[in-house]
Amino acid sequence: MTHTHSYSQQSIDAIWRIESPKIIAGLTRMVRDVGLAEDLAQDALVIALEKWPESGIPDNPGAWLMMTAKRRAIDLMRRNKMRDQKYEAFARDVEMYTEDDTDREVHEEIGDDLLRLIFMTCHPILSQDARVALTLRLLCGLTTDEISRSFLTAETTIAQRIVRAKKTLNTEKVPFEVPEGEELKARLTTVLEVIYLMFNEGYSATSGDNWVRPLLCQEALRLGRVLAEMAPHESEVHGLVALMEIQSSRLKTRIDASGEPVLLMDQNRAKWDRLLIRRGLTALERSQKLGRTLGPYALQAAISACHAEALTPDQTNWIRIAALYEALSRLTPSPIVELNRAVAISMAFGLDYGLQIIDELSTEPALKTYHLLPSVRGDLLVKLGRFDEARIEFERAASMTRNSREQELLHNRAVECRSLAAK
Repeated sequence: MTHTHSYSQQSIDAIWRIESPKIIAGLTRMVRDVGLAEDLAQDALVIALEKWPESGIPDNPGAWLMMTAKRRAIDLMRRNKMRDQKYEAFARDVEMYTEDDTDREVHEEIGDDLLRLIFMTCHPILSQDARVALTLRLLCGLTTDEISRSFLTAETTIAQRIVRAKKTLNTEKVPFEVPEGEELKARLTTVLEVIYLMFNEGYSATSGDNWVRPLLCQEALRLGRVLAEMAPHESEVHGLVALMEIQSSRLKTRIDASGEPVLLMDQNRAKWDRLLIRRGLTALERSQKLGRTLGPYALQAAISACHAEALTPDQTNWIRIAALYEALSRLTPSPIVELNRAVAISMAFGLDYGLQIIDELSTEPALKTYHLLPSVRGDLLVKLGRFDEARIEFERAASMTRNSREQELLHNRAVECRSLAAK
Protein backbone atom coordinates (compact mmCIF):
# COMPACT_ATOMS: atom_id res chain seq x y z
CA MET A 1 0.00 0.00 0.00
CA THR A 2 1.49 3.37 -0.92
CA HIS A 3 1.20 6.32 1.42
CA THR A 4 0.51 9.25 -0.80
CA HIS A 5 -1.09 11.50 1.80
CA SER A 6 0.50 13.07 4.82
CA TYR A 7 -1.27 12.65 8.12
CA SER A 8 -3.22 15.31 9.92
CA GLN A 9 -6.08 15.22 12.36
CA GLN A 10 -7.96 17.51 9.97
CA SER A 11 -7.59 15.25 6.97
CA ILE A 12 -8.78 12.25 9.01
CA ASP A 13 -11.80 14.26 10.17
CA ALA A 14 -12.58 15.17 6.58
CA ILE A 15 -12.27 11.55 5.42
CA TRP A 16 -14.52 10.45 8.28
CA ARG A 17 -17.22 12.93 7.32
CA ILE A 18 -17.20 11.69 3.75
CA GLU A 19 -16.92 7.96 4.41
CA SER A 20 -18.81 7.33 7.66
CA PRO A 21 -22.35 7.26 6.15
CA LYS A 22 -21.36 4.50 3.69
CA ILE A 23 -19.55 2.55 6.40
CA ILE A 24 -22.49 2.79 8.83
CA ALA A 25 -24.88 1.76 6.05
CA GLY A 26 -22.74 -1.26 5.09
CA LEU A 27 -22.42 -2.35 8.73
CA THR A 28 -26.15 -1.92 9.36
CA ARG A 29 -26.77 -4.42 6.58
CA MET A 30 -24.48 -6.86 8.44
CA VAL A 31 -25.48 -6.42 12.06
CA ARG A 32 -29.03 -5.06 11.58
CA ASP A 33 -28.57 -2.65 14.46
CA VAL A 34 -27.90 0.96 13.59
CA GLY A 35 -26.51 1.86 17.05
CA LEU A 36 -24.07 -1.02 16.99
CA ALA A 37 -23.14 -0.17 13.39
CA GLU A 38 -22.25 3.37 14.45
CA ASP A 39 -20.14 2.06 17.37
CA LEU A 40 -18.25 -0.32 15.08
CA ALA A 41 -17.61 2.48 12.59
CA GLN A 42 -16.29 4.66 15.45
CA ASP A 43 -13.99 1.78 16.50
CA ALA A 44 -12.56 1.72 12.98
CA LEU A 45 -11.96 5.46 13.21
CA VAL A 46 -10.11 5.05 16.53
CA ILE A 47 -7.90 2.37 14.95
CA ALA A 48 -7.21 4.71 12.00
CA LEU A 49 -6.26 7.53 14.38
CA GLU A 50 -3.74 5.19 16.02
CA LYS A 51 -2.31 3.69 12.83
CA TRP A 52 -2.40 6.36 10.15
CA PRO A 53 -0.04 8.84 11.82
CA GLU A 54 2.68 6.16 11.50
CA SER A 55 1.70 4.40 8.28
CA GLY A 56 0.24 7.38 6.40
CA ILE A 57 -3.29 7.60 5.06
CA PRO A 58 -4.07 4.69 2.69
CA ASP A 59 -4.89 5.41 -0.96
CA ASN A 60 -8.47 4.32 -0.46
CA PRO A 61 -9.25 5.33 3.13
CA GLY A 62 -12.96 4.49 2.78
CA ALA A 63 -12.23 0.88 1.83
CA TRP A 64 -9.68 0.59 4.65
CA LEU A 65 -12.18 1.86 7.23
CA MET A 66 -14.94 -0.39 5.85
CA MET A 67 -12.72 -3.50 6.03
CA THR A 68 -11.52 -2.67 9.53
CA ALA A 69 -15.07 -2.09 10.75
CA LYS A 70 -16.33 -5.31 9.12
CA ARG A 71 -13.54 -7.30 10.79
CA ARG A 72 -14.62 -5.84 14.14
CA ALA A 73 -18.21 -6.82 13.35
CA ILE A 74 -17.19 -10.41 12.55
CA ASP A 75 -15.14 -10.70 15.76
CA LEU A 76 -18.14 -9.46 17.68
CA MET A 77 -20.49 -11.92 15.98
CA ARG A 78 -18.12 -14.77 16.80
CA ARG A 79 -17.89 -13.65 20.42
CA ASN A 80 -21.67 -13.56 20.58
CA LYS A 81 -21.67 -17.10 19.13
CA MET A 82 -24.11 -16.21 16.40
CA ARG A 83 -24.49 -19.67 14.90
CA ASP A 84 -26.48 -18.36 11.96
CA GLN A 85 -25.28 -20.04 8.74
CA LYS A 86 -25.48 -16.75 6.89
CA TYR A 87 -22.97 -15.08 9.20
CA GLU A 88 -20.63 -18.06 9.11
CA ALA A 89 -20.62 -18.00 5.34
CA PHE A 90 -20.05 -14.27 5.39
CA ALA A 91 -17.16 -14.60 7.85
CA ARG A 92 -15.51 -17.26 5.65
CA ASP A 93 -15.75 -15.00 2.61
CA VAL A 94 -14.38 -11.93 4.33
CA GLU A 95 -11.18 -13.60 5.51
CA MET A 96 -10.18 -14.33 1.95
CA TYR A 97 -10.34 -10.69 0.87
CA THR A 98 -7.15 -8.92 -0.09
CA GLU A 99 -6.69 -5.16 -0.10
CA ASP A 100 -7.42 -5.07 -3.85
CA ASP A 101 -10.80 -6.70 -3.41
CA THR A 102 -11.93 -4.08 -0.94
CA ASP A 103 -12.50 -1.37 -3.54
CA ARG A 104 -14.76 -3.63 -5.56
CA GLU A 105 -16.55 -4.94 -2.47
CA VAL A 106 -17.15 -1.46 -1.10
CA HIS A 107 -18.57 -0.03 -4.31
CA GLU A 108 -20.97 -2.82 -5.15
CA GLU A 109 -23.69 -2.28 -2.56
CA ILE A 110 -23.09 1.26 -1.37
CA GLY A 111 -25.75 3.18 -3.28
CA ASP A 112 -28.58 0.95 -2.17
CA ASP A 113 -27.34 0.66 1.40
CA LEU A 114 -27.39 4.41 1.90
CA LEU A 115 -30.94 4.65 0.68
CA ARG A 116 -31.96 1.69 2.87
CA LEU A 117 -30.34 3.40 5.84
CA ILE A 118 -32.28 6.61 5.15
CA PHE A 119 -35.57 4.73 4.95
CA MET A 120 -34.73 2.86 8.13
CA THR A 121 -33.89 5.99 10.09
CA CYS A 122 -36.98 7.72 8.68
CA HIS A 123 -39.34 5.02 9.97
CA PRO A 124 -42.68 6.41 11.25
CA ILE A 125 -42.08 4.61 14.56
CA LEU A 126 -39.74 7.53 15.42
CA SER A 127 -40.92 11.09 15.95
CA GLN A 128 -40.25 13.51 13.11
CA ASP A 129 -37.56 15.29 15.18
CA ALA A 130 -35.82 12.05 16.06
CA ARG A 131 -35.82 10.84 12.45
CA VAL A 132 -34.17 14.00 11.19
CA ALA A 133 -31.61 14.22 14.01
CA LEU A 134 -30.57 10.58 13.66
CA THR A 135 -30.25 10.77 9.91
CA LEU A 136 -28.13 13.93 10.01
CA ARG A 137 -25.90 12.27 12.58
CA LEU A 138 -25.45 9.09 10.55
CA LEU A 139 -25.66 10.37 6.97
CA CYS A 140 -23.98 13.75 7.18
CA GLY A 141 -21.57 12.87 9.96
CA LEU A 142 -22.72 15.95 11.86
CA THR A 143 -21.98 16.26 15.56
CA THR A 144 -24.85 16.74 18.03
CA ASP A 145 -23.62 20.32 18.48
CA GLU A 146 -23.92 21.06 14.76
CA ILE A 147 -27.37 19.48 14.56
CA SER A 148 -28.57 21.45 17.57
CA ARG A 149 -27.41 24.66 15.92
CA SER A 150 -29.17 23.98 12.63
CA PHE A 151 -32.39 23.22 14.54
CA LEU A 152 -31.99 26.02 17.08
CA THR A 153 -32.44 23.38 19.88
CA ALA A 154 -30.36 22.49 22.98
CA GLU A 155 -27.54 20.01 22.34
CA THR A 156 -28.59 17.73 25.24
CA THR A 157 -32.09 17.43 23.73
CA ILE A 158 -30.62 16.35 20.38
CA ALA A 159 -28.25 13.86 22.03
CA GLN A 160 -31.11 12.22 23.96
CA ARG A 161 -33.25 12.08 20.82
CA ILE A 162 -30.51 10.25 18.92
CA VAL A 163 -29.85 7.71 21.68
CA ARG A 164 -33.56 6.96 22.09
CA ALA A 165 -34.06 6.67 18.32
CA LYS A 166 -31.26 4.10 17.93
CA LYS A 167 -32.72 2.06 20.80
CA THR A 168 -36.22 2.13 19.33
CA LEU A 169 -35.08 1.00 15.88
CA ASN A 170 -33.28 -1.92 17.50
CA THR A 171 -35.99 -3.05 19.94
CA GLU A 172 -38.72 -2.74 17.30
CA LYS A 173 -36.54 -4.61 14.75
CA VAL A 174 -37.19 -2.06 12.00
CA PRO A 175 -36.15 -3.68 8.68
CA PHE A 176 -33.16 -2.40 6.72
CA GLU A 177 -34.90 -1.98 3.35
CA VAL A 178 -36.49 0.43 0.92
CA PRO A 179 -40.26 -0.04 1.28
CA GLU A 180 -42.60 -0.29 -1.73
CA GLY A 181 -45.97 1.06 -2.83
CA GLU A 182 -48.04 2.88 -0.23
CA GLU A 183 -45.44 2.48 2.49
CA LEU A 184 -42.84 4.15 0.29
CA LYS A 185 -45.24 7.05 -0.26
CA ALA A 186 -45.95 7.40 3.46
CA ARG A 187 -42.27 7.69 4.32
CA LEU A 188 -41.31 9.92 1.43
CA THR A 189 -41.85 13.28 3.18
CA THR A 190 -39.24 12.62 5.86
CA VAL A 191 -36.83 11.04 3.41
CA LEU A 192 -37.07 14.15 1.22
CA GLU A 193 -36.54 16.40 4.22
CA VAL A 194 -33.44 14.49 5.22
CA ILE A 195 -31.95 14.54 1.71
CA TYR A 196 -32.72 18.28 1.60
CA LEU A 197 -30.94 18.88 4.93
CA MET A 198 -28.03 16.74 3.77
CA PHE A 199 -27.73 18.87 0.62
CA ASN A 200 -27.94 22.11 2.62
CA GLU A 201 -25.21 21.01 5.00
CA GLY A 202 -23.01 20.41 1.96
CA TYR A 203 -24.05 23.72 0.38
CA SER A 204 -23.12 25.82 3.42
CA ALA A 205 -21.50 23.89 6.24
CA THR A 206 -22.68 24.63 9.79
CA SER A 207 -19.14 24.68 11.15
CA GLY A 208 -15.55 23.82 10.31
CA ASP A 209 -13.04 25.34 7.92
CA ASN A 210 -14.85 24.76 4.64
CA TRP A 211 -17.84 26.78 3.55
CA VAL A 212 -19.03 24.08 1.17
CA ARG A 213 -18.78 20.29 1.24
CA PRO A 214 -19.43 19.45 -2.43
CA LEU A 215 -19.29 15.67 -1.88
CA LEU A 216 -22.22 15.83 0.49
CA CYS A 217 -24.18 17.81 -2.13
CA GLN A 218 -23.32 15.23 -4.80
CA GLU A 219 -24.41 12.37 -2.55
CA ALA A 220 -27.73 14.09 -1.75
CA LEU A 221 -28.35 14.86 -5.42
CA ARG A 222 -27.57 11.27 -6.39
CA LEU A 223 -30.02 9.93 -3.77
CA GLY A 224 -32.63 12.42 -4.99
CA ARG A 225 -32.23 11.24 -8.58
CA VAL A 226 -32.57 7.59 -7.48
CA LEU A 227 -35.75 8.47 -5.57
CA ALA A 228 -37.18 10.24 -8.63
CA GLU A 229 -36.79 6.96 -10.54
CA MET A 230 -38.47 5.04 -7.71
CA ALA A 231 -41.37 7.47 -7.24
CA PRO A 232 -41.81 9.10 -10.68
CA HIS A 233 -45.34 10.37 -9.98
CA GLU A 234 -44.50 12.34 -6.82
CA SER A 235 -44.36 16.05 -7.65
CA GLU A 236 -42.20 17.00 -4.64
CA VAL A 237 -39.50 14.44 -5.41
CA HIS A 238 -38.94 16.19 -8.75
CA GLY A 239 -39.23 19.55 -6.96
CA LEU A 240 -36.39 18.64 -4.62
CA VAL A 241 -34.25 17.24 -7.44
CA ALA A 242 -34.84 20.46 -9.40
CA LEU A 243 -33.77 22.54 -6.41
CA MET A 244 -30.60 20.50 -5.87
CA GLU A 245 -29.64 20.49 -9.57
CA ILE A 246 -29.99 24.28 -9.85
CA GLN A 247 -28.21 25.00 -6.56
CA SER A 248 -25.41 22.58 -7.54
CA SER A 249 -24.87 24.54 -10.74
CA ARG A 250 -23.37 27.33 -8.58
CA LEU A 251 -21.15 25.25 -6.33
CA LYS A 252 -17.92 26.08 -8.16
CA THR A 253 -18.59 29.81 -7.95
CA ARG A 254 -19.53 29.85 -4.24
CA ILE A 255 -15.90 30.00 -3.18
CA ASP A 256 -12.91 31.77 -4.70
CA ALA A 257 -9.45 30.30 -5.34
CA SER A 258 -8.45 30.63 -1.69
CA GLY A 259 -11.64 29.04 -0.35
CA GLU A 260 -13.30 32.33 0.65
CA PRO A 261 -17.11 32.47 0.27
CA VAL A 262 -18.53 34.40 -2.70
CA LEU A 263 -22.09 35.69 -2.27
CA LEU A 264 -24.76 35.03 -4.91
CA MET A 265 -24.79 38.57 -6.30
CA ASP A 266 -20.99 38.58 -6.72
CA GLN A 267 -20.68 35.18 -8.42
CA ASN A 268 -19.39 34.81 -11.95
CA ARG A 269 -22.56 33.62 -13.68
CA ALA A 270 -20.71 32.62 -16.83
CA LYS A 271 -19.20 29.80 -14.75
CA TRP A 272 -22.54 28.41 -13.55
CA ASP A 273 -23.01 24.88 -14.83
CA ARG A 274 -25.59 25.23 -17.63
CA LEU A 275 -26.11 21.47 -17.92
CA LEU A 276 -27.19 21.24 -14.27
CA ILE A 277 -29.44 24.28 -14.71
CA ARG A 278 -31.12 22.62 -17.72
CA ARG A 279 -31.59 19.40 -15.77
CA GLY A 280 -33.04 21.40 -12.90
CA LEU A 281 -35.49 23.29 -15.10
CA THR A 282 -36.60 20.00 -16.68
CA ALA A 283 -37.20 18.44 -13.24
CA LEU A 284 -39.11 21.58 -12.19
CA GLU A 285 -41.31 21.22 -15.27
CA ARG A 286 -42.03 17.57 -14.39
CA SER A 287 -42.92 18.63 -10.87
CA GLN A 288 -45.28 21.36 -12.14
CA LYS A 289 -47.04 18.91 -14.47
CA LEU A 290 -47.65 16.45 -11.62
CA GLY A 291 -48.74 18.83 -8.88
CA ARG A 292 -51.79 21.06 -9.04
CA THR A 293 -50.15 23.50 -6.64
CA LEU A 294 -46.42 23.65 -6.06
CA GLY A 295 -45.08 22.10 -2.84
CA PRO A 296 -42.32 23.67 -0.70
CA TYR A 297 -39.41 22.09 -2.64
CA ALA A 298 -40.85 22.99 -6.04
CA LEU A 299 -41.41 26.58 -4.81
CA GLN A 300 -37.79 26.83 -3.66
CA ALA A 301 -36.69 25.37 -6.99
CA ALA A 302 -38.77 28.02 -8.79
CA ILE A 303 -37.01 30.73 -6.71
CA SER A 304 -33.65 29.20 -7.57
CA ALA A 305 -34.66 29.11 -11.24
CA CYS A 306 -35.30 32.88 -11.17
CA HIS A 307 -31.63 33.40 -10.24
CA ALA A 308 -30.43 30.80 -12.74
CA GLU A 309 -32.30 32.46 -15.61
CA ALA A 310 -30.94 35.95 -14.87
CA LEU A 311 -27.72 36.39 -16.82
CA THR A 312 -26.75 39.36 -14.66
CA PRO A 313 -27.85 40.22 -11.09
CA ASP A 314 -29.78 43.25 -12.44
CA GLN A 315 -31.99 41.00 -14.55
CA THR A 316 -33.25 39.10 -11.48
CA ASN A 317 -37.05 39.07 -11.30
CA TRP A 318 -37.33 40.07 -7.63
CA ILE A 319 -41.07 40.68 -7.82
CA ARG A 320 -41.62 37.05 -8.83
CA ILE A 321 -39.18 35.86 -6.13
CA ALA A 322 -41.04 37.89 -3.48
CA ALA A 323 -44.34 36.34 -4.63
CA LEU A 324 -42.86 32.82 -4.49
CA TYR A 325 -41.56 33.45 -0.95
CA GLU A 326 -45.02 34.71 -0.01
CA ALA A 327 -46.50 31.39 -1.25
CA LEU A 328 -43.76 29.45 0.57
CA SER A 329 -44.38 31.23 3.87
CA ARG A 330 -48.06 30.31 3.65
CA LEU A 331 -47.22 26.64 3.06
CA THR A 332 -44.39 26.32 5.57
CA PRO A 333 -44.35 29.38 7.83
CA SER A 334 -40.91 29.77 9.40
CA PRO A 335 -38.79 32.70 10.57
CA ILE A 336 -36.08 31.70 8.07
CA VAL A 337 -38.52 31.85 5.12
CA GLU A 338 -39.67 35.27 6.42
CA LEU A 339 -36.06 36.46 6.49
CA ASN A 340 -35.61 35.44 2.84
CA ARG A 341 -38.90 37.08 1.93
CA ALA A 342 -37.67 40.29 3.56
CA VAL A 343 -34.60 40.29 1.31
CA ALA A 344 -36.72 39.71 -1.81
CA ILE A 345 -39.15 42.49 -0.79
CA SER A 346 -36.30 44.93 -0.17
CA MET A 347 -34.94 44.18 -3.66
CA ALA A 348 -38.36 44.37 -5.34
CA PHE A 349 -40.08 47.21 -3.49
CA GLY A 350 -37.44 49.15 -1.57
CA LEU A 351 -34.96 48.67 1.27
CA ASP A 352 -37.16 50.23 3.95
CA TYR A 353 -39.89 47.64 3.46
CA GLY A 354 -37.38 44.82 3.87
CA LEU A 355 -35.83 46.40 6.96
CA GLN A 356 -39.26 46.72 8.55
CA ILE A 357 -39.89 42.96 8.25
CA ILE A 358 -36.42 42.18 9.58
CA ASP A 359 -36.89 44.43 12.59
CA GLU A 360 -40.11 42.59 13.39
CA LEU A 361 -38.19 39.29 13.16
CA SER A 362 -35.50 40.42 15.60
CA THR A 363 -37.75 39.54 18.55
CA GLU A 364 -38.29 36.00 17.21
CA PRO A 365 -36.85 33.61 19.86
CA ALA A 366 -35.90 30.95 17.28
CA LEU A 367 -33.60 33.45 15.52
CA LYS A 368 -31.76 34.61 18.68
CA THR A 369 -28.63 32.68 17.68
CA TYR A 370 -29.18 32.64 13.91
CA HIS A 371 -26.23 34.53 12.39
CA LEU A 372 -27.96 35.30 9.10
CA LEU A 373 -30.44 37.68 10.77
CA PRO A 374 -27.83 40.32 11.77
CA SER A 375 -25.90 39.55 8.59
CA VAL A 376 -28.91 40.33 6.34
CA ARG A 377 -29.79 43.36 8.44
CA GLY A 378 -26.20 44.61 8.08
CA ASP A 379 -26.47 44.16 4.34
CA LEU A 380 -29.57 46.34 4.08
CA LEU A 381 -28.07 48.99 6.37
CA VAL A 382 -24.98 49.21 4.12
CA LYS A 383 -27.22 49.83 1.11
CA LEU A 384 -29.01 52.54 3.10
CA GLY A 385 -25.63 54.15 3.91
CA ARG A 386 -25.98 53.49 7.68
CA PHE A 387 -22.45 52.12 8.05
CA ASP A 388 -22.01 52.35 11.85
CA GLU A 389 -25.13 50.35 12.51
CA ALA A 390 -24.18 47.88 9.77
CA ARG A 391 -20.74 47.30 11.32
CA ILE A 392 -22.34 46.34 14.66
CA GLU A 393 -24.63 43.84 12.90
CA PHE A 394 -21.76 42.20 10.99
CA GLU A 395 -19.72 41.90 14.20
CA ARG A 396 -22.70 40.29 15.92
CA ALA A 397 -23.20 37.85 13.04
CA ALA A 398 -19.48 36.93 13.05
CA SER A 399 -19.66 36.07 16.75
CA MET A 400 -22.62 33.72 16.10
CA THR A 401 -21.40 31.54 13.22
CA ARG A 402 -19.22 28.46 13.79
CA ASN A 403 -17.92 28.38 10.25
CA SER A 404 -14.47 29.95 10.17
CA ARG A 405 -14.71 31.03 6.50
CA GLU A 406 -18.00 32.77 7.12
CA GLN A 407 -16.61 34.42 10.27
CA GLU A 408 -13.78 35.89 8.24
CA LEU A 409 -16.16 37.18 5.56
CA LEU A 410 -18.34 38.90 8.20
CA HIS A 411 -15.32 40.40 10.00
CA ASN A 412 -14.08 41.82 6.70
CA ARG A 413 -17.47 43.38 6.03
CA ALA A 414 -17.41 44.99 9.49
CA VAL A 415 -13.96 46.44 8.80
CA GLU A 416 -15.21 47.78 5.45
CA CYS A 417 -18.11 49.50 7.22
CA ARG A 418 -15.73 51.13 9.69
CA SER A 419 -13.70 52.71 6.89
CA LEU A 420 -16.85 53.78 4.99
CA ALA A 421 -18.25 55.40 8.12
CA ALA A 422 -15.02 57.31 8.64
CA LYS A 423 -15.21 58.92 5.20
